[in-house]
Amino acid sequence: MGKKPVIIDTDPGIDDAVAIAIALFSDQLDVQLITTVAGNVGVETTTANALRLMAYYECDVPVAKGAAEPLLRPFEDASDIHGKTGMEGFDFPEPKTSLLLKENAVDAMRRTILASDQKMTLMPIGPLTNIALLLKTYPEVKDNIERIVLMGGSTTRGNKGVMSEFNIYVDPEAAEIVFQSGVPITMAGLNVGWDALVLPEDSAKLPAMGKVGTMAYGLFKKYRGGSFNTGLKMYDPCAVACLLAPELFTFEDAYVGVELSGSLTAGCTAVDLKNYLKREPNTSVAVDIDGQAFRTWFLDSMSKCR
Repeated sequence: MGKKPVIIDTDPGIDDAVAIAIALFSDQLDVQLITTVAGNVGVETTTANALRLMAYYECDVPVAKGAAEPLLRPFEDASDIHGKTGMEGFDFPEPKTSLLLKENAVDAMRRTILASDQKMTLMPIGPLTNIALLLKTYPEVKDNIERIVLMGGSTTRGNKGVMSEFNIYVDPEAAEIVFQSGVPITMAGLNVGWDALVLPEDSAKLPAMGKVGTMAYGLFKKYRGGSFNTGLKMYDPCAVACLLAPELFTFEDAYVGVELSGSLTAGCTAVDLKNYLKREPNTSVAVDIDGQAFRTWFLDSMSKCR
């Protein structure tokens, strides 16, 4: 069987940059399109960052710019974690603007999905605005989507709100549309990201792995997703790992809904592992990860990014 066709929807982003590299250089995935969304920083910057990554990785995957703001709510970024450019800590080349499509992200995703002779996997690793717009505007694409593998949500507490993970918090209405879409979903949330650590001794090995490892090392020194000295949390690479190394995780099928009206909990993913709500499961939820095995997988994957 050939490579799995994938669309990555992203808001680069330091851990996004690493997740994209692992996917691009994998011999199991065929990344056909990268779409951008406002998240870690604004969409103009995330789009430029995606094009910078394509230039640095010497890859010619087309890039389409997506939503500049959430469906209903004011936009809040995460520049406090990723820096004002989203990818501070490394001197990237100029963006490869020739790869930027004239189409918007939603139209580009529709065209790519419907043109594929295999069912497409969507891998959103930012807020879910583009994916929600795609599924609502062009519901016919659902029949040619194999699965949505997303980084977002949490089975426990949050990192932006008390109970809300950042990607879901930014656009909870979009997230609810996606979870209720009927498309098969795999969710890699904070609860596994917290244990998907790159320790200092792992980071020290990266510069010897070539240009992508050198980039990651530089970015990691500026990343605030944990501590460079005690361990960095690799949230977005967990989504790639769900595709490439699902054996690293323990999954449970559960109903997931997104809290929209709670004044203290908007953006909370209510993961009903005990079936209190008596609703059919709509998500395969990563509930645990083998942290040591993840570190081994991560370093092995980075060593192939050349």
